[in-house]
Amino acid sequence: QVLLKSDAPTGDVLLDETLRHIKATEAAETVQTWIELLTGETWNPFKLQYQLRNVRERLAKALVEKGILTTEKQNFLLFDMTTHPVCNASEKQRLLRRLQESVLERWVNDPQRMERRTLALLVLAHASDVLENVFASLADDKYDVAMNRTKDLLDMDPEVEAAKARGTEMIWAVLAAFNK
Repeated sequence: QVLLKSDAPTGDVLLDETLRHIKATEAAETVQTWIELLTGETWNPFKLQYQLRNVRERLAKALVEKGILTTEKQNFLLFDMTTHPVCNASEKQRLLRRLQESVLERWVNDPQRMERRTLALLVLAHASDVLENVFASLADDKYDVAMNRTKDLLDMDPEVEAAKARGTEMIWAVLAAFNK
């Protein structure tokens, strides 16, 4: 279950809104429930007040403001649809290199010693089913090493790793929720 340690503002609109929702809940909810609520994937009418509105659009808008994405209209037969293609390919490449280097050159073989942001990115790439794309540009031997190391990491017991703490409990809880 998710328990709020602090409701101090983070400076990020979506995170602060999430903290307000978590604080407002009567009983503690599970990570799985919060994922469903915060992504708008729940149909529980009693929980609708805890949903974040327009999450994808708000995230895309923030990335447009940072110059990473751009906004375009594409015509799909009868209707126009707003899309957000990457306009800053160097930022995308930097992120891909960061993940590749973390499992190849800076591999620590211990998630407790891994940088939290990198661990979170690997978990989210896995949950989004884009992890293979991260390593696709590597040579075959490096690709195999990267995928095997990442698989070993993702196959660890989230409860055991979360118990070791160091501020990664939520990352491991998210992995456990996606592995169900």
